[in-house]
Amino acid sequence: MPDLERFYFSDNVLPLFETGIPLLKQRLDQLPDAEKIVVAFPDDGAWKRFHKQLDHFPTVVCAKVREGDKRIVRLKEGNPAGCHVVIVDDLVQSGGTLIECQKVLAAHGAVKVSAYVTHAVFPKASYERFTHKNDGSEKAFSYFWITDSCPRTVKAIANRAPFEVLSLAGSIADALQI
Repeated sequence: MPDLERFYFSDNVLPLFETGIPLLKQRLDQLPDAEKIVVAFPDDGAWKRFHKQLDHFPTVVCAKVREGDKRIVRLKEGNPAGCHVVIVDDLVQSGGTLIECQKVLAAHGAVKVSAYVTHAVFPKASYERFTHKNDGSEKAFSYFWITDSCPRTVKAIANRAPFEVLSLAGSIADALQI
């Protein structure tokens, strides 16, 4: 992450912002298929970080193994069949794991797959892998929610489906008691 974004706060401020998950929960409640949401975790690490905050949703846990540059994702537990599955993780770079996870979920019957990541780094414009093209091709991700923790990414994906930005501004202001 560029120093510009990493050191946004001055030495006099120690931000303690733990997660953007409450913003995601608010957004999920607004969806027309809110009662059909299943939360998926791409690996055990994401499950450990987030499952307690999302425990009112049914869950799916995937397992990933890397063999060189190849990611092999399997469904470890849970059932995505007939549901809108939202993959939740803290950070995305190339997005390869999310794409492989989406394929596995769809193969196991997920009706729609979306994603949420707090920090969308996307080096080398790797967000392009997720943008909806106007060529009639299948849209792998219905929604892709990110926060505005990486301003360069927010600017780059502006008005590009399936991306939607959940702003941290209010949560940060609350944490700083502004």
